[in-house]
Amino acid sequence: MENIGREPDVAHGTAHGPAIRGANGIGSSSVLPSGAYADDFHVFAVEWEPLDIRWYVDGKMYHELTPGALPRGTQWVFDHPFFLILNVAVGGQWPGDPNASTTFPQQMVVDYVRVYGQP
Repeated sequence: MENIGREPDVAHGTAHGPAIRGANGIGSSSVLPSGAYADDFHVFAVEWEPLDIRWYVDGKMYHELTPGALPRGTQWVFDHPFFLILNVAVGGQWPGDPNASTTFPQQMVVDYVRVYGQP
């Protein structure tokens, strides 16, 4: 899940890999009907199987990726263990550099992280 300041009501779910980096990531978005994601806690989930990845927010699936959805000539690389990153990033090509409208300081509040796996 990625959420950027200029889109407070949008959660992006995106896969990145060797040929689908940066702006070429394959994703979709979930838009809140009202308010901003920062207004309340939400449950974000990813169900990751060897040939299928599904993104959810508050129990509703908003993106699914399978090998058949990859661009032609792209290899499915999501069939082995990875790691999670939780961070507050500032700047970069997306969403762009901070400007006068950017609010500082910022924080990310996480109630819990739960990981389930197959033995």
